[in-house]
Amino acid sequence: MEKRTLGSKPMLYPMPVTLVGADVAGKPNFMTIAFIGIVNMNPAMVAMGANLSHVTTKGIVKNETFSVNLPSKRMVEVTDYVGLFSGETVDKSRLFTIFRGETKTAPMIQECPLNLECRLVQKLSLGGTDEIFIGEIVQSYCAEEFLTNGKPDVEKMEVFVFSMNDNRYFSLGEMIGKAWSEGKKFIPHS
Repeated sequence: MEKRTLGSKPMLYPMPVTLVGADVAGKPNFMTIAFIGIVNMNPAMVAMGANLSHVTTKGIVKNETFSVNLPSKRMVEVTDYVGLFSGETVDKSRLFTIFRGETKTAPMIQECPLNLECRLVQKLSLGGTDEIFIGEIVQSYCAEEFLTNGKPDVEKMEVFVFSMNDNRYFSLGEMIGKAWSEGKKFIPHS
């Protein structure tokens, strides 16, 4: 199979679609972010890339807290809307039912199946268009209806992902295997 070069582009698939929240000027604001992921197990940490020009990033820097909210595929329109319009021109606090947790300054979205409440640990500037925000997950929240055996169930939550270079959203497909189990069946070729 011949490979074609595509250049230096952010092509790690899939990218989880999230709504990141922070208080700005005394009220909640949100931005749609797919440049995000888990980067440490204990303590649990998340990192995301975001431009400082976003209204929400200004709130993150000021309060040193933020939330990561995983919307369901039923929320695709409002999630995309949040990404299309700036908090400078649209009051995004009215789009969702807001709740607060331990930090009191990281607004979370009740309608999202899963919410991560984060405390900013570090902000890195690597000379690119985005800053890297690293947050420790202070607390996680999930509605009972999205749990199976006390754990978040990705099928019940119906989260969706983003494909960067063609700007499309995809829902997750069927389960194809169990981690730390399927590899036990593999027989390497000699």
